[in-house]
Amino acid sequence: MLPSALKTKRLLFRRPIRSDLPWFTKYCLSGRTEYVGGPFSEVQAFEKLAAMIGHWELRGFGRFVFLDRATERPLGHFGALQLSVSEPPEITWTIWDEKDEGKGFATEAGVAFKSYAKQQLGLSTLIAHVHCDNSASRGLAERLDGQLDAGAVPPSWLPSSVLYRFQLMA
Repeated sequence: MLPSALKTKRLLFRRPIRSDLPWFTKYCLSGRTEYVGGPFSEVQAFEKLAAMIGHWELRGFGRFVFLDRATERPLGHFGALQLSVSEPPEITWTIWDEKDEGKGFATEAGVAFKSYAKQQLGLSTLIAHVHCDNSASRGLAERLDGQLDAGAVPPSWLPSSVLYRFQLMA
């Protein structure tokens, strides 16, 4: 179920929709995707956005697109996916355009999503696989109180990653 009022002072959140495709494709074609296996082709961008949309149907939760409240321009995505029920849901995030970097949007989105995950989804744990060289995402994981699990084995799809664990229940 989608919350009717997931928002922050500067951001609105919603499920991904068709009109996000040009924004998301531009991001996927760029070097901004270097730490997640990109750059990707237009076809791959379409498949990735379709998977984000479909995840909501298959799992009942997923990744939100977050928008600038003032302009309703999509800024990026933040949320959870769960490819295997044998692991906790994984949070993923990105800022789609470099001009929106360094403004605290991802941190703001992450704080809001963690609260939503705890209160609305009833989750107690989230994980995040982060490329070991992605200092910006590692910094975000730490700002969001992620604890580095130094003993975790990286998954085959991101062999140069480290694992952060987020405990949501006090």
